[in-house]
Amino acid sequence: MTERLFSKNFILLLLGQISSLFGNFILKLALSMYVLEATGSAAAFAGILSAAVVPTILLSPLGGILADRADKRSIMAALDTLSGLSVLCAALLLSEGNALIVISALLIVLSVLGAFETPTVQACIPAMLTGDNITKGNALVNQIASVSYLTAPMLGGIFYAAFGLKPVMAAAVGLFFVTALFECFIKLHCQPSTGQGCILSIIREDLTSSIKYIFKEQADIAKMLFLTAVSRFFVMGVTAIGLPYIVRTALGFDAKYYGAAESALAVATILGSAAAGLLAGKLRPHRLFLLLAAPGIFMIPAGLAFLFALPPLVRYALIVVSFCGMQAVISIFSIFAVSLIQQRTPGGLIGKVMAYTAAVTLCAQPAGQIMYGLLFDTLCGAVWLVFLPTGIIVCAIGLCARGFFKRLVSE
Repeated sequence: MTERLFSKNFILLLLGQISSLFGNFILKLALSMYVLEATGSAAAFAGILSAAVVPTILLSPLGGILADRADKRSIMAALDTLSGLSVLCAALLLSEGNALIVISALLIVLSVLGAFETPTVQACIPAMLTGDNITKGNALVNQIASVSYLTAPMLGGIFYAAFGLKPVMAAAVGLFFVTALFECFIKLHCQPSTGQGCILSIIREDLTSSIKYIFKEQADIAKMLFLTAVSRFFVMGVTAIGLPYIVRTALGFDAKYYGAAESALAVATILGSAAAGLLAGKLRPHRLFLLLAAPGIFMIPAGLAFLFALPPLVRYALIVVSFCGMQAVISIFSIFAVSLIQQRTPGGLIGKVMAYTAAVTLCAQPAGQIMYGLLFDTLCGAVWLVFLPTGIIVCAIGLCARGFFKRLVSE
């Protein structure tokens, strides 16, 4: 008898993901817009974003361990409830005098909760589904994330421009509570932990086993993570800080334009993922250096848009096209890189190794955001001096990695 994909548990999980992701996206867009409007500084915006990323970097491995060893339904319901309460408290405390402090604290709290929730949701799918339905289930969850990322920023931008920050926060509170309600009705079998010893020894064993495998037994994985992290330092620094700063501050457009740009990036991500599927089996791993270099090429038009005297709308269009090209290429590279890592990792270590993969590659993001926040503030009258040198550096990194990928395939 063929198992149904859309079981009651899985439908509840999907509904919860729709509500939770939509709440997260509209909330973070509104908070970003408020900080930029209040400070007008890319450096301040970058500092807040970077502080919010640190808990995710530090705690995501622990989130993976917890997801494997505890009651997943209770974890998800508790985390979404805490997310709703955190946003509610922030909305009640928010005022013009303390806005930056409250928003910074809220983003850090949400980052901590997200570090535990993401691996728990990922671990729920194989607990609900079996066989080919696991792959289908993962695909559906990813599609929901992409569609939410596509629609929520634009709607969030419109909602924020019309009503302000607090109504957006109130909507996010409701969405988080609805998510927790859906998750309360999920029924999963909770298996007791098989680990021996105290909790600290179990955590230490789980963490060290993945570290040893990545950096000693499979050093090529560590090298691939290093290349990805260096590239992410430049590309994500430019994207995360440059896009909102240019749209809102340099060009002076309102939140609707930024929301539209974020939605365009979501479309680029979806198209990049689809292209990766079409290229599977056709794009050889030794060609991956081209994907590392390509984002640098896409930065060139962004720099030229500010090197020459062009109308603001033309500059906006060139920036969006350039950033979409970077986003699509990054999506393709990420899928192929993760596939290579998975192929080189035994089944018993995949979860822990992938958790560390996410943490290591994310480490470069805060540093990149801080550096590019300072650069955009310092070179606000000559933004092309940020884009063009960065594009050349990223291209050089990709070309220098050519030998590594060739050697990786030959082993």
